[in-house]
Amino acid sequence: MRRAFVLILGLIFLSSCTMIPKYKRPEAPIPGQWPSGAAYPVTKPMAGTLEATQLKWQEFFTDPKLQKIIETALKNNRDLRLAALNVERARALYGISWADLLPIVDAGVGGSQQQASADIIGPMVKRTSKNYDVNLGIAAWEVDFFGRIRSLEKQALEEYLNTEEARCSVQISLVSSVADAYLTLAANRENLALAESTFRSQTSSYNMVKRQYALGVANGLDLHRSQTPVEIARRDIARYTEFVAQSQNALNLLAGSPVPEDLLPVDLAGVSPTKDISTGLSSEVLLRRPDIMAAEHRLKGAYANIGAARASFFPQMSLTTTLGTASNELSGLFKAGTNTWLYGAQATMPIFDARTWFAYRVSKADREIALAQYEKAIQTAFREVADVLAVRGTVGQQVAAQESLVDALAETYRLSNFRYTRGIDSYLGVLVAQRELFAAQQALVLLRQKKFANRVRLYAVLGGGGGYPEAAKTSLKKRFFRFFRV
Repeated sequence: MRRAFVLILGLIFLSSCTMIPKYKRPEAPIPGQWPSGAAYPVTKPMAGTLEATQLKWQEFFTDPKLQKIIETALKNNRDLRLAALNVERARALYGISWADLLPIVDAGVGGSQQQASADIIGPMVKRTSKNYDVNLGIAAWEVDFFGRIRSLEKQALEEYLNTEEARCSVQISLVSSVADAYLTLAANRENLALAESTFRSQTSSYNMVKRQYALGVANGLDLHRSQTPVEIARRDIARYTEFVAQSQNALNLLAGSPVPEDLLPVDLAGVSPTKDISTGLSSEVLLRRPDIMAAEHRLKGAYANIGAARASFFPQMSLTTTLGTASNELSGLFKAGTNTWLYGAQATMPIFDARTWFAYRVSKADREIALAQYEKAIQTAFREVADVLAVRGTVGQQVAAQESLVDALAETYRLSNFRYTRGIDSYLGVLVAQRELFAAQQALVLLRQKKFANRVRLYAVLGGGGGYPEAAKTSLKKRFFRFFRV
């Protein structure tokens, strides 16, 4: 028994090599620095700013209401739950692949009785025979001399790590989507309040013109012109009421349950600002994004498949061994001299199998596909960050210009209304000024939302919001391996 155990350990040690090609991370097919130009003003990182991957979402989002909604979403969102279940499934599949490296030890107990025909047995031979046995053995264990099974185990490991990174990507997307929905709801509520305020103001003006018309001071054209902004505001009240309901439904879906009213935002001004983040000096920060790391794990898995395909061209050896005891009496099973053993080995050498060659070609094509997908993921991430930086570099100017426009149009509306009440101008000037002011106020709300949402988007595309830092993920992997490793 001891010799068999030592033999098995020796074979495991000898089968530790693989034919997996040496992996080297491909060069990132993107510029080393972020874009520059008119849309990308040069800004130096301010003191105290951190990279997105160094900030947990709890630290980035400072609004307490939004934090509670995100916590609810992380517990209840079905997409994130599905991603977590995929991780558990991949972890179990890796366990199966790793277990293929070990022999399967079975124990068997058997007993039989047989009665022979009296016509075919000789004299003094018992007609009835008995046989009992107990065995402990390994049946057809493949000794992985050329690393075929170990390559498949490596591929399963990379698939597990891929699903773990995919779960992080889903979490980043969920956190940013909740924040976007929260900001959209805040903007729609602010526009609804603006429409209601405009409706009350224009209704008051309409009633004044209506009284003037009854007294013969105003004409019918002014009366109908003053009614126009009232109806526009009434329409916008209904429109933004619809938008508020839809954005609240979207937030409830992301949260996985109805969000309490006391956690909903009133307007954008009431939402606490996010922390400042830095894009870093180099675009290499993108290589730490979970979706890119997931693509790299898929590429490493493709390398491992090549190793398995290469090993298929070499002999496969299987080992069978059995240790036990046998006797013709049940009471004599464990007596001296009843022990039995069996050692056997079988090697299979592939001579011709066209499928093996085609499988090898498929594995190499899969590697090229995974490489192209990895490079495309990096390029897509660079484009996403560049787009966000373009907004970041210009949205502040847009907001400032829009605020000046709103102030100018508010003064224009005040003066037009003053001239109308003094009988200097017709109501047409008031109507035009009011329409332009209302549209400019709505546009300002959307630009402020855009500025806020852009910071959230930048945090997400730089890989922030994954839930736990890289050190924690490494610890998780170590715990996983301690569970499986001998």
